[in-house]
Amino acid sequence: MDVTTDSGAPWLIAGLGNPGPEYAGNRHNVGFMVADLLAERMGGRFKRHGKAQAQVVEGRVGPPGPGSRRVVLVKPMSYMNLSGGPVTALRDFYKVPAERVVAVHDELDIDFGVLRLKLGGGDNGHNGLKSMTKAMGPDYHRVRCGIGRPPGRMQVADFVLKDFSSVERKELDWFVDRAADAVECLVSEGLERAQSAYNS
Repeated sequence: MDVTTDSGAPWLIAGLGNPGPEYAGNRHNVGFMVADLLAERMGGRFKRHGKAQAQVVEGRVGPPGPGSRRVVLVKPMSYMNLSGGPVTALRDFYKVPAERVVAVHDELDIDFGVLRLKLGGGDNGHNGLKSMTKAMGPDYHRVRCGIGRPPGRMQVADFVLKDFSSVERKELDWFVDRAADAVECLVSEGLERAQSAYNS
């Protein structure tokens, strides 16, 4: 899709995570952290949406004028493994084509602090992606935020539901900031440009 022409449909940016303060600092919630930062940059506040179990912010990203893009930021309030329902309901409500849907999520198979962007693909065992793909098919963008593998014999479920370590937290603000930059670049300039700038 040529991002220099805007069809009028917004981009739907879904930060994946689990609702509730007990999950707020978890590795699994890095998608929520990125969505919160994007909302802050847009000067918006998340509000519950009447048509879906989710909180949303509507706004624009990119340079002012014709280069800016309409976006709807989404935080599903359904828990991670049911993310597909709210995201699909909002995709239908805002009439968003699949190629303008973006999932921002944690990724075990990438080292902490590393970003990778792609279009389509499998779910790699990620329950949020699994739910989204089941609901709408695999042809949406992903901004994959590396969290690394669990140490030793720690179970994956325990690892992703733990907060970032004290060492990781020193880099976390930078990482979330960079991920938010990558989302803005994807929406404003397209996947290839965003991959060349942010894939590491």
